[in-house]
Amino acid sequence: MNIYLVKASKSLCSINTTAMSFNRFKNDGLGNLGSGAGKGGGGGGSIREAGGAMGEREAANEEEYFYIQQRQQVDKIKKDIELRKAEIEKNIDEINKAKAQLDKITDKQ
Repeated sequence: MNIYLVKASKSLCSINTTAMSFNRFKNDGLGNLGSGAGKGGGGGGSIREAGGAMGEREAANEEEYFYIQQRQQVDKIKKDIELRKAEIEKNIDEINKAKAQLDKITDKQ
């Protein structure tokens, strides 16, 4: 009977070690956002300090807000890049036309 207990305790130790290593990689030190005060060095307001469903919802709303802000910034930068590309292409066309005119003038002389 002792053999069975030893084998069982060894298997439980390996399960606990596996679970602990999984939790170590899963846990980033912040805990669940909105789950109460003290998770990231600051309270974040009375609703988030209280924790529970309202705190989690508030944290989710905050994350969504910043995600939308970042998407808008990226879209604005992409539009700016497209406008600058169009300006560059226009300038290249003008340079090529000027070169062609210059070549005509120099060929006549």
